[in-house]
Amino acid sequence: MSEDAMKKHTHSHQEVPAPEPTVVTTATEPTPAPASIPAKRDWSSLYTPIAIVVAGIFVSVGLMIGLSHGGTGAAAAPSGTQAAAAPSVNIKDVQTSGEPYIGSANAPVVMAFWSDYQCPYCKAFEVGGIPQITTPAAFPDIVKNYVDTGKLKVVFKDFPFLGNDSITAAEYGRSIWALYPSQYFAWRTAMYKAQDQEGDVGFGNATTIDALIKSQFPQINDASVRADIAKNKASYDAAMQADEAEGTKFGINGTPGFIVGTTLIAGAEPLSSFTAAIDPLVK
Repeated sequence: MSEDAMKKHTHSHQEVPAPEPTVVTTATEPTPAPASIPAKRDWSSLYTPIAIVVAGIFVSVGLMIGLSHGGTGAAAAPSGTQAAAAPSVNIKDVQTSGEPYIGSANAPVVMAFWSDYQCPYCKAFEVGGIPQITTPAAFPDIVKNYVDTGKLKVVFKDFPFLGNDSITAAEYGRSIWALYPSQYFAWRTAMYKAQDQEGDVGFGNATTIDALIKSQFPQINDASVRADIAKNKASYDAAMQADEAEGTKFGINGTPGFIVGTTLIAGAEPLSSFTAAIDPLVK
């Protein structure tokens, strides 16, 4: 994110006659009667309350800006320091083989997408429905305008860092991709629509995911999925850890995070951020 550049002002110094003293008064302060001059007022008792109010305003504005730009897990640089330069990225360096994806396998443009099923910003990006995050969900338009038209392939990468339910959901995702690849994206969308509280509370453990599968996906045998996870848990977990390590190497410190071409997009950004990265690459 860019910061406003500080403007430097230069002033010419000229010798001018000393101005006559000027008395400035405010509309809220009454003009003193000419017969007497009141003693100088001591305003020091107001300094602390005013400072608290001003600090509160800055904190509120900071929270609003943070929510509007999305992306959990990313930390700001401490005051007085500069954030480290983002590493250079290229989608050609991202491991995409064997990962779940949507779109044509040979689409001219590829976007890697790191996510966590418990992340509210991922939900905001994919399906919306988070009142505190007002940026419209960009993913439906990306799918309609680029994936469905054969221009873009989206490769899904795991970044499960919000608790055990994050890991469980990612294991289910890998198993469903292995056993029922045609159902993967619909299941993924349903998972984000069902997301409630972040972390290991509410929806997201194996029991609730099984219930979602039984109620919405008769094509998927939940018992087969559980058996596959039990059999392949070690390899699934290793692949998830590799995804997270790879994302971190590329400068992704939270979710959602994306690489398209040589552009890194961090957070639940608006559609315009993605079209700006994708359009120049579409042939």
